[in-house]
Amino acid sequence: MPITPFHFGPGAAIHAIAPKRVSFLAFCSANVLIDIEPLYYMVTGQYPLHRFFHTYIGATIVMVVTTLIFFGALNLASKIKLPNLFQWQNLSSLSIWLGAGMGSYSHIVFDSVMHADIAPLSPFSNANSLYRFFSLGELHLFCILAAIFGVVVIAIRRLLKADKS
Repeated sequence: MPITPFHFGPGAAIHAIAPKRVSFLAFCSANVLIDIEPLYYMVTGQYPLHRFFHTYIGATIVMVVTTLIFFGALNLASKIKLPNLFQWQNLSSLSIWLGAGMGSYSHIVFDSVMHADIAPLSPFSNANSLYRFFSLGELHLFCILAAIFGVVVIAIRRLLKADKS
C-alpha cells in the first residue's frame, strides 16, 4: 500500500531524539513523495510498482526535491502570510536536509526488506539483499515501537517544558 504511515514511526523517534536537528515534516514529506511512484503504477496497472525512485539514486533526488520545496515555501512565506502549522517556518536548513535525507533513505531500506520488486542499488545491481532480512511482522513492529517511543519522548519533553513555564 503506497504512502503507509509505518514509514513515519522511525521519523518520529529520530525527531524525538533530535527535535531541532531533524525535521519530522521533511522526513514525512520525502516518504510521501517517494510513494507517488508506486501509487501511479498501481493506478495505471503497470508492474513492477517500485522503480527508479525506490533506488538510492532516486531517493537522493527525492531528498533534494523535498528540500527545495521546503526552501521555496520558506521563501514564499517571507513574502506573503502563510499558515505556520507545526511551526514549519521555524525549521533550519540543516533540519530540513537531515529530515528529507533520513526519510528518503530509510524509506528505501524499509521497502527493500518488504518488497521483492525493489533494486535499491540500480543501475549498478539488480540485487536486493535486504528482501525479507526481517519478517514483515518484525518490520511493522519496529516501526510501531519507534512511533510509540517518539510520541512518548515528545510528550515528556512537552511536559517538562510546561513545568518550567
